[in-house]
Order: sequence, then C-alpha cells, then structure tokens
Amino acid sequence: MPTRGVKSGERPHLGVIVGNRDFFPDQLVTEARADVSALFERLGVAPVWLSDEESKLGGVETHAEARRCAELFRRRRDDIDGVVVCLPNFGDEKGVADTLKMADLGVPILVQGYPDDLNQLGVARRRDAFCGKISVCNNLSQAGIPFTLTERHVSRPDSDNFEQDLRRFLAVCRVVNGLRGVRLGAVGARPGAFNTVRYSEKILERQGVSVTTVDLSEFLASAGKLADDDARVAAKLDDIQSYAPAPGVPDEKMLQMARMGVVLSDWIEEHAINATAIQCWTSVQQNFGCNVCTLMSMMSERFMPSACEVDVTGTLTMYAMQLAADSPAALVDWNNNYGDDPDRCTLFHCGNWAKSFLPDIKIATAPILGSTLGEENTYGALEGRTPAGPLTYGRVTTCDNEGRIKAYVGEGSLTDDELNTFGTRAVAHVPGLQNLLKHICKNGFEHHTVMTMSHSAPALAEAFGTYLGWETHVHDPEAATR
Repeated sequence: MPTRGVKSGERPHLGVIVGNRDFFPDQLVTEARADVSALFERLGVAPVWLSDEESKLGGVETHAEARRCAELFRRRRDDIDGVVVCLPNFGDEKGVADTLKMADLGVPILVQGYPDDLNQLGVARRRDAFCGKISVCNNLSQAGIPFTLTERHVSRPDSDNFEQDLRRFLAVCRVVNGLRGVRLGAVGARPGAFNTVRYSEKILERQGVSVTTVDLSEFLASAGKLADDDARVAAKLDDIQSYAPAPGVPDEKMLQMARMGVVLSDWIEEHAINATAIQCWTSVQQNFGCNVCTLMSMMSERFMPSACEVDVTGTLTMYAMQLAADSPAALVDWNNNYGDDPDRCTLFHCGNWAKSFLPDIKIATAPILGSTLGEENTYGALEGRTPAGPLTYGRVTTCDNEGRIKAYVGEGSLTDDELNTFGTRAVAHVPGLQNLLKHICKNGFEHHTVMTMSHSAPALAEAFGTYLGWETHVHDPEAATR
C-alpha cells in the first residue's frame, strides 16, 4: 500500500458514512451533512461520500446503500486517508459495518454520534445516537475492524470537542498511512560501541517498513571525486550557507559538507528513501574530516528525518512523530539530570536537530568527538538552544527475541531553565519522570528518544496501538505519583 497523507499541508480526504434508521426523522441526516461539510471546509478536509441522489438523503441504511458506498470508497481508495462514521440518529449498525467490510480500505475509522437535546426527546427530534454508537462499535468489533472513539461518547460536529477529535484523528491517519510502505536508509555501520541501536530488519519488514543499506565508504569515495566547482556542489553549498550561519567554519570544511550532501541527496532520490540513519562517527571524521550533522538537520527540517549513530528505529520514530505533529522531529539523548529536580532533565545531541528547534542555530564543531578525533575534523555539528514550548516524546523499538515492536509516548514541556553547555540542547519538564525512566530501563528501550514541539501523544498511541498493533506504553504522570 502506498504512503498517503505524509506531506505537510497536503489536503486529506476522509470517507464519510452518515448512518440512518428509517423511523427517525429524516431531516437529521440532512442537518448532519451540513454540519460535517462546514467543519471539513474549515479544516481543509475533502469528504468522500454518497450524494443525496445516490442514496436516501446521502445516508447509509440499507444493504443496497452500503454496497453503493463501499463501491465509491473502493474507487477512491488511493485518495481516502480515513473514514468518519457519523450518526445523527441511532443509525443502522449493519449498514455501517457492511460498508466497511466490503470497502476493505484498511484505514483508520472514527465513530461519532450526536447528543440528544433533553428538550427534544419526542418523536420529531429524537436521535438515540448515544445507544446506536454502542451498537455500531459492537458490530465493528465482531468483524475485527479497528476504530477510534471520540473523547466524549457523543458530541456534535460543530462543537469544539469534536473538532479536536477530528484534528487528532487526522494525525492518526497521517501516522498509520505514512508508516505503511515507508523506506528507511541506513548509511554505514552502527558505531561499534553502540549495541543500543541494534534492531531487527526482519520484524520491520513484516510491518511494511523496508530498510536499504549502503556502506559509508561508497559515500566517502564518491564525495571525494566531486570537484569544488561542480555545479551541484556549488548549489548544495549555497543551500547550507542559507540554512544556518557558520561563523569561523573554514571554507574547505563547508565544501566537504556540500560534496557529501550531493552524494547523500543522489542516493536518497535513487532509492526513494523517506528517512535516514547515518554513521555520524567516527569514520566520517577520520576519513573525510567533517561532521554530517548540518546535512542531517536540513533533511529533518524538510520532513525527511535523519537519525544519528545508524539508529534505524530512531529514525522510524522520528518519521512517525513528525507525521503526528505535522512538524519536524529530533532524535535526542535522555542525557543529564537537572540538579535535584526529579521531574526535569536535559536533552542533548552534538548535534543535528532541525532548525525549527534552534532559533539561535549556528554551524560549529563537536567538542566531545573532537577530544579524540581532533576538533578540526568535527566542523558541521550544530549548536543551539531549544526554547520553552510543548513537548511530545516517544520511542519505537524492535523486541527481537519476541518478534514484535513496542513503543512508549508521553507529553511534557520544554523550559527556559538555565543550561550552560554546548551542542543542541534543551531542558525538559516531564511530570513523573522518575517512573518513566524506570519503565525505559526495565523494558530495554534505548537512551535515544524523539521529541516534537507539540502535544500529540494521544494520536501516536492510537496509531501505534489500535491500528499497527504495537504494544504502547503511555506515560501517566498521575499514576506515577500515586
């Protein structure tokens, strides 16, 4: 199945099933279509649904209407990112379930039901969607069709509650559809001392995630053959210089980065790679004389995430989390305690974070690597401090001995607390952090986590758990303090 809905700003398409039951007022269906149309228009969503010429009022009740709706969905399957089941009244659970079974789209499904008005429980305006939604969900469960629920059991499409439900559902659709068929590139071998980033390529393949590998020596050799006045090298150099200031970086180091960038871009295009994990040390410094952090940052900023230290499941996490947040993701270390505060820590890398995280970004060196490799060989690392803002963190990993994938997600905040160090860095406030760290350690997760400046953990948990079948731990700060 091709990836869908993976580009920021791409207009999503949602199939819509408006359920109906004939002994409820027909005008409720017409009103619901108007409500849904208005919300979709405001959010830039394109509906795919029956017209009122194709079925009674454009709703789905009978098996014949279910067949027509399923046929429409099948014709548009390459467009449809998800399906919304809208219940303006009790609805017909068989009509809904039959449509979804016959369409067999394999996309996320959101089930919505209208609330009743306590002053309109007579025959003329009675809905009973409160009850009908339970029946629809029962039928979907019987059929083995996964689905998503709204935060409130019933809510109107024109309510703030449902708008938030729909925004979260669109994020779920982006993650689920984006991860199906994603192509990851592993450039080089993992650093020898980093067993932590080992993973199972076979388990990922079973989930529709493919990994293309290349030896770093091929990149170094190809980059070394490019002339300084090559037009592509000049264009890449301009790209780097416009991306971030580079005070004090020697011209020859900028050219080295540009040559490596050309080779990397060519390989990504040739193999249709969506995200990369790169051997960022020590070979590239020893054999080429620069860091690749700036190039990785540029890709991550452009929604082609790149992870350090050949952390393949790290870059898979980055890809998923940028889809949920609709903003760039960064691979970070759970790196340091923050004094005696049990709910704060520092996040760090030396560093390749997308510049969305770094308003004070500049190209510099990597002092830690430079202590053994020579700091003059580490130009290309970034430096900058991430300011206060929302935080979602998470991690996907393969459990090789058990043949499965597991994950954790959670939310917190980034703070402006003082932090005097180098590299790309931030201070995170995570309520119940100590219990989260215990979960990470006891369950064998990596020291790398992924962050976005968003609050999108619920969408990730829904996508990972409900639709991809990955065991997902959602950090609960309240449970951590009980």
